[in-house]
Amino acid sequence: MKVTVDEDKCCGAGQCVLLAPEVFDQRDDDGIVVLLDAEPREPLQASVREAADVCPAAAIRLSTP
Repeated sequence: MKVTVDEDKCCGAGQCVLLAPEVFDQRDDDGIVVLLDAEPREPLQASVREAADVCPAAAIRLSTP
């Protein structure tokens, strides 16, 4: 799985960080998503998929390498 984020779309809701803190973080100044791991291991992929599904701004994209 390959993860990309569109910082311009991100609204800073933080659901991704709550669901997959090993993969996502937020900037302190404005809450915009920070991608920590663009290719998460299998055990993390279910939570990353859920984070992408619940993202209110659709700022997280998933693809297969």
